[in-house]
Amino acid sequence: MTYRTLVFDFDGTIADTLGETRRIFNQIAPDYGIRQIEEHELDGLRHLSLKQLLDHLDIPKRRVPALISRGTGLMRGNITRLRMIEGMSEVLMEMRRHVHSFGILTSNASSNVDLFLRTHGMREQFDFISSTSKLTGKAKHLKAIRKTFSLRPEQMLYIGDEIRDVKAAQKADIPIAAVTWGFNSRESLAAENPDHLFTRPADFLTLL
Repeated sequence: MTYRTLVFDFDGTIADTLGETRRIFNQIAPDYGIRQIEEHELDGLRHLSLKQLLDHLDIPKRRVPALISRGTGLMRGNITRLRMIEGMSEVLMEMRRHVHSFGILTSNASSNVDLFLRTHGMREQFDFISSTSKLTGKAKHLKAIRKTFSLRPEQMLYIGDEIRDVKAAQKADIPIAAVTWGFNSRESLAAENPDHLFTRPADFLTLL
């Protein structure tokens, strides 16, 4: 393993939160004058970047922080009932044996992630949970994490399921593994040229 630190996104990468996220979004959208998302739209939305998604749903950028804050607060009520991505727990425990540190960088609330991991018996595997309320603020946090652990860029790997995760890692000059079981489609992720593209959790073992 050439990577010393693995940093994971949470929603869609470790936790199967897509259905819950849509449910919460549709619950609060009317309060902000935003239309709800129909189930038949989901496949099409998976091909969109963050900017394209906000434009498609006609969500003003200024509304995003409030939506995230309220949404993550509501998610806490059901977080213990959400599933981990099938096969992730076994892969995480195996990968943890081969790296120096494990962490999470997410737009979700740190308290939600902590509670989810404890529910699934996985909290002790992670050294840190970092949260950013800005959908496009991950690059700055990735740079800070790298400096905290005194790592060269090539020694750290970020893992995420969205185009914005790929772009954030590339902006931070850090290798990125994109996973196709989350929000964005395989085709849209591949178009961003990630360092690794995984279609199932077991693919992580190819890094060993």
